[in-house]
Amino acid sequence: MTFTAATLATLIRQRQPHLSGEAHFVPIPTGKFNMSYRVFVDDVTLILRIAPLRATTLLFYERNMMRQEPQLHALLQAETRVPVARVLAFDDSHTLIDRDFILMEQLPGRPLTEMGHVNVNRVLGQLGDYLAQVHRLHATQYGYLGPHHPMPPQNNWVDAFAIMWGKLIADVVAVGYYDEEEATFMQRLLDHYLMMFDQPVASCLLHMDVWQQNILVDDEGVITGLVDWDRALWGDPEIEFAVLDYCGISGPAFWEGYGRERDQSREIAIRQTFYLLYELQKYIVIRHGRNQDPAAASRYKQQVLHIVQQHLL
Repeated sequence: MTFTAATLATLIRQRQPHLSGEAHFVPIPTGKFNMSYRVFVDDVTLILRIAPLRATTLLFYERNMMRQEPQLHALLQAETRVPVARVLAFDDSHTLIDRDFILMEQLPGRPLTEMGHVNVNRVLGQLGDYLAQVHRLHATQYGYLGPHHPMPPQNNWVDAFAIMWGKLIADVVAVGYYDEEEATFMQRLLDHYLMMFDQPVASCLLHMDVWQQNILVDDEGVITGLVDWDRALWGDPEIEFAVLDYCGISGPAFWEGYGRERDQSREIAIRQTFYLLYELQKYIVIRHGRNQDPAAASRYKQQVLHIVQQHLL
């Protein structure tokens, strides 16, 4: 579904009444989840992001997840040097349109995917520094803690991850890719290794969606923005590193910027395997439910089962 320019202009007028000029909207084609527009009005450029319908096939932590972005952006701006956009408005009332939406300033730069000429190692070094700052932000509880409330907060990471794993398995069952026997097997697999997760770890803020598309850079290779914080999680930074591994951006330059060497212990390796599986299983749901691509969903399932067979059995 698309929205008319008149409908979009109403959102801007309602939330930014001082902007009186005619607004022009340019769709941002790189959005994978939200419907996003670049808004040109008066002498400013804004970003408008509109969430999917609540009836869309969503992962358990994706429901209403835009709600946590305003407070996360404020926290990051107050406590870190990470370049994040200033949020101008957030609306989940559904009085203007039948979706949540957020309006924020536009950051300079372009996604790293569009900047093939920049020094990638320079970018990854900066990214390491920025994520180290993010990971130094701590909470007293663990899990998806935002106002979208996808799970009950936990007092330790092992309990939080067990809930997350179980909810994700249930999501895969809901789209028909695990039967009861497979779901029980995947749950018992974590139960068998759960003691590996029962270790003291600070509840760190984690972005959980850092890939080239969400890193904005300028022509000199300076990071100008880290975007899309709606999947943020509080817990073990190693699960963030699993996402970086999967996206191919956790090389030596990243670790130099991050300021420490990677832990290579057996316990970490086991946890990393489960964290990778957590990342991969979400694509079973996404490919089937949102992309209408059952063949791709099946390939992700087979990849998951192959990793289990090779590394955990």
